[in-house]
Amino acid sequence: MALFLCVLFLLLSSASACDRCLHQSKAAYFSKASALSAGACGYGSLALGLSGGHLAAGVSSLYKDGAGCGACFQIRCKNSTLCSSEGTRITLTDLNHNNETEFVLSSRAFMAMANKGIGRDILKLGIVDVEYKRIPCEYKNQNLAVRVEESSQKPNYLAIKLMYQGGQTEVVAMDVAQVGSANWNFMSRNHGAVWDTSRVPNGALQFRFVVTSGFDGKWIWAKSVLPAEWKTGVIYDSGVQITDIAKEGCSPCDDSHWR
Repeated sequence: MALFLCVLFLLLSSASACDRCLHQSKAAYFSKASALSAGACGYGSLALGLSGGHLAAGVSSLYKDGAGCGACFQIRCKNSTLCSSEGTRITLTDLNHNNETEFVLSSRAFMAMANKGIGRDILKLGIVDVEYKRIPCEYKNQNLAVRVEESSQKPNYLAIKLMYQGGQTEVVAMDVAQVGSANWNFMSRNHGAVWDTSRVPNGALQFRFVVTSGFDGKWIWAKSVLPAEWKTGVIYDSGVQITDIAKEGCSPCDDSHWR
């Protein structure tokens, strides 16, 4: 338990408490959104349903070893002639290995930063100066979901992918147990949004998550998620939704000119 608490403290202390502040950077784009849906977060084709296909790859400081997968951002380019003042909302689905820009967007998201009718013009620039801030993800009438990955093999191995994580949060730890049992087994992040374990309890399964928002964190308990006869490739409703918003641990953010 002491080791777990120490690890948990490190996870919490590494979480950024200034996500909502406005950041200045650059962004490029991929010509095909499928390049981002096949990315490091492991969403696959399901990514295309997030933010209307407005997807992004982020550098390691945004990807956060997978904890940043599914994070939502508001981003706009700074060319006042071509770009709208509102910009667009994007969801992080991949790791950007090129440090020349913090984001690589899907072409749909890149064009959405432009003023109406001139989206093709912004594509010609290739790379643009941008400002962005993290915002809460909103999935109306949609709970946090768990997809059982095809690599799972009952009863020896379980891999799941988290979908529709709301709020402005990061899942940094996860446990699984049989429904009604207090014998919890920890799960490990395999990659991106995918968690796994080789210690699979029998019967129906419950999960609990350590969720951080800024510098704060808490447990969230999904009491009955997977049925005893769970199947691969199926998405299961957790019955809970995360709506926490990050608490700021830095000096107050001045984003008053983002209007």
